[in-house]
Amino acid sequence: NFRAFQDVTLKDIPAFCVLVGANGTGKSTLFSVFGFLRDAMSTNVSAALARLGGSRGFQEVRSRGSQGPIEIELKIRADIGRSRSSLITYEIAIDEQDGRAYVDHEVLKYRRGSSGQPWHFIDFRRGSGSAVTNEMESVSDATQLHREDQVLRSPDILAIKGLAQFERFPAAVALGKLIENWHLSDFHISRARPEQEAGYAEHLSREGENLALVVEYLHNRHPKIFRDLLGRLRSRIPGITQVESKTTEEGRVLLKFQDGAFEDPFLARFVSDGTIKMLAYLVLLYDPAPHPLLCVEEPENQLYPSLLWNLAEEFRSYAVRGGQVFVSTHSPDFLNAIEIDEVFWLSKQKGYTQIKR
Repeated sequence: NFRAFQDVTLKDIPAFCVLVGANGTGKSTLFSVFGFLRDAMSTNVSAALARLGGSRGFQEVRSRGSQGPIEIELKIRADIGRSRSSLITYEIAIDEQDGRAYVDHEVLKYRRGSSGQPWHFIDFRRGSGSAVTNEMESVSDATQLHREDQVLRSPDILAIKGLAQFERFPAAVALGKLIENWHLSDFHISRARPEQEAGYAEHLSREGENLALVVEYLHNRHPKIFRDLLGRLRSRIPGITQVESKTTEEGRVLLKFQDGAFEDPFLARFVSDGTIKMLAYLVLLYDPAPHPLLCVEEPENQLYPSLLWNLAEEFRSYAVRGGQVFVSTHSPDFLNAIEIDEVFWLSKQKGYTQIKR
């Protein structure tokens, strides 16, 4: 019941997953699901719905012509309070009453082994419920689970958000940190070109306006990664020999690109869109601390087709380093570098999305 995803299930998702389909079939909607959960984690369900649906909120986000709650279920293999990765299930249902959205129920469960009933580490309904205070690693039997009842200050707050403030709920803390670090890239070249206020940034922001700051960070703190990144940029953009960030006397940080054919470097505002875009993707994909989830829409825009094969390989390498990657594309050149089992095809039937392998 989430927009065009009236009843959709994705199974056996590869670490690098590519979405294809005509315009309007729902590729962006999948990314919106992740963005909604991240926003709800940082604020609350009401604010996250308003960001997607404006003043209509829940009514706009719920699938048209549908009744009942918006329901999302995620199966995540991650280190959630254990020394090795575990498969956990996170379920959430959101409904509305008298024009106000609320979390109807929210469950975080984990099954030890391949059989038996899963253990509910978090189980909340309408703002109240229970949470386990044990570390997952320390529990071998359901009778050892220590539960603590809690009431949230509002029923539109996620339990994992409320409980993540307390270290005694390790499962909530771990899942909360995981969701907070999801990254949905919406890079805007126009945002990356201008000079930036001096500051500090370790990760590229959603729209890329801190590109100069992250370049400075990589140059100073991770010189080996920066040299590798720069070498790849040189091999793809003719003439580029050096990229540096420079702090002006006014406390502004700007990007400079050195072309080997000229003595003086070019400022970012005079460099091609494709050069800025490729630098941004390299900075994103060679992040020393990969995001647990990365979503990128149509990376082929502004890039020469011959560059897309290597870019696809770098997305795959990012996934191997530990981050789940979703990419949407309309580019045959990008798809030529993709394995068939990495592709999901989206189409629409009677107004709702269907997803096939």
